[in-house]
Amino acid sequence: MIKFLKILLSLYNKLLVTRVGSNSDLFCRIDKRHKESNIYIGKNCLLNGRLVTETDQSKIIINDNVFIGGKTIIDCKDEVMIEDNVLISYECIIADHDSHSLNANKRENDLHKFKNNMMSWHDVISKKITIKKNAWVCTRSIILKGVTIGEGAIVAAGSVVTSDVDNYTLVAGNPAVFKKKLY
Repeated sequence: MIKFLKILLSLYNKLLVTRVGSNSDLFCRIDKRHKESNIYIGKNCLLNGRLVTETDQSKIIINDNVFIGGKTIIDCKDEVMIEDNVLISYECIIADHDSHSLNANKRENDLHKFKNNMMSWHDVISKKITIKKNAWVCTRSIILKGVTIGEGAIVAAGSVVTSDVDNYTLVAGNPAVFKKKLY
């Protein structure tokens, strides 16, 4: 029965995305907060967790052979790009924006606006996130706006990534710092 429900969920989610490649399973929650946003998913992917698009300009691009673990949230205002062969473990948070204005006066009515589908994203800072091919983002890591995770890089469990990660390096900590070269 559970397998049947997962198949139905995957089929339903495929209707919500802009494009999905062959042999991809979408066992995730898709929360398109604007119908004009776009989600592109490549072939041979297994997606759990949650994909959120906030605006009509939001674009999530997930290339081929990508795994996203359960309870992971990808929250996109502008663009999140995940290249081929990326592993994103469980309970990670990837957000290309600050969620709210840094100005307290502009944040004051955000709850009311959000509840009434009137959220204004103009004052919210956002920068593209890129996770390059063969990278591995381990459990409960957080990737913040403007970050590029390099090819083959590893983000250790529980890390908070606030700046770019070089190709084939291991980073860890809060904030994440270089630990070693992988090759």
